[in-house]
Amino acid sequence: MLNRKTKSTVVSGRSASHPSSDYIVDRQVGFLMRVAMQRHTAIFMLSMIEDLTQAQFAVMAKLHEVGPCSQNHLGRLVYLDVATVKGVVDRLILRGFVSTSRDPADSRRRAISLTKKGARVVESAIPAASEITADTLKPLSEREQRTLARLLKKLA
Repeated sequence: MLNRKTKSTVVSGRSASHPSSDYIVDRQVGFLMRVAMQRHTAIFMLSMIEDLTQAQFAVMAKLHEVGPCSQNHLGRLVYLDVATVKGVVDRLILRGFVSTSRDPADSRRRAISLTKKGARVVESAIPAASEITADTLKPLSEREQRTLARLLKKLA
């Protein structure tokens, strides 16, 4: 509620200059998820081969899993927006890991696919990614790891 005389926000009888202690930043799910992601990213960057970023690895791993597909569809599969997936694909093309060709399902589209070099790299990167996951989850018991994965899928 706004106190018109002092023009400060009043929450539960306290002004904004003395906020309620009910809100503790480091107990908030968004904050904790960001901190956990920072930890995972640090582990990823130390352990991933070929200096692949998380987005680059996700794109390559998904292409390895599903085969050639349009850039738009690929972006949806790995939850990247149009601009981001385009930048990732462009960088992977420059590195010789993916290529584009006419989409056999729709000649108006271009299909993104792994090159032979890209297939070799992603096949070597998958074991590294498994180790990264294990290192990220190391503080948790196996049961906690399964629970975390299940809960994160519900949020995704």
